[in-house]
Amino acid sequence: MKLAAAISGDLRKIMAEEIKEAEDAVTAAMRQAADGLKADLRRQVTEAGMGQRLANTWRAELYPKGQKSIKPAGFVFTRAPTIIRAFDQGAVIKSKHGFWLAIPTPAAGTGARGKRMTPGLWEQMHGARLRFIYRRGAPSLLVAENMRVRIPRSSRETARGGFAKGSASALRSGRGMTSVVMFILVPQVSLKKRLDVDGVAERWASALPELIVRNWR
Repeated sequence: MKLAAAISGDLRKIMAEEIKEAEDAVTAAMRQAADGLKADLRRQVTEAGMGQRLANTWRAELYPKGQKSIKPAGFVFTRAPTIIRAFDQGAVIKSKHGFWLAIPTPAAGTGARGKRMTPGLWEQMHGARLRFIYRRGAPSLLVAENMRVRIPRSSRETARGGFAKGSASALRSGRGMTSVVMFILVPQVSLKKRLDVDGVAERWASALPELIVRNWR
């Protein structure tokens, strides 16, 4: 009886050690797969020319948090799902109001804190109205008239664009005044597929068995 009890105790100890090793290996493998997937998705975004800021919206988490498990789960997600989905699947973007999409030119500058410039915001900031120019067979335009070239003296002025409303004396003389295209108007924009999220996810899922074996002591 004592021998049987000793053998049973040894077996339980061996099984407990095996389970712990399995938990260590599987948890480590899942962490590597989740982090690897996140890194590849971030790299995919930057290589597509979409910037590091969008790439950094990809996150990876492991569940259960702070614990090792024989059945861990890796969760990779983005904080900008609408943008990522559009470039992963391709999309046609139209105006919410059924009119035009206004694409700002560099001359339009940006709003406060780098906010994207819109026609309404530009008119509010500059106290001037934009003139609509229809062009048949080509994108229509929103043009600012009676503008003068501005020499920026700070980064803040640079962000506001390279043009400013002419002074009263300049408007009277017309000297140095010009018309500047601030927005290009198009009915819609087609975004081509530039990402392959599912393809990268499948590659890391297929790599999991090898990662588990590699992490098993």
